Amino acid sequence: MADHSQSMSYNAGEAKGQAEVKKDQMVDKASGAMQSAKESCQQAGQQMNEKAQGAADTVKEATGMKK
Repeated sequence: MADHSQSMSYNAGEAKGQAEVKKDQMVDKASGAMQSAKESCQQAGQQMNEKAQGAADTVKEATGMKK
């Protein structure tokens, strides 16, 4: 009976270990996705800023405010 109990305990430990590895992999994937989204947002913000600056310069030139 002890062998059966040890086997069950071992299998439970194996399952727990595999679940922890899987969890860590999911966390790593989520972290990577969040970093990618952050970088994409930063790039989009930079592009919007550049376009807004270009539009402001165009208005200044059109109204003679740019010196």
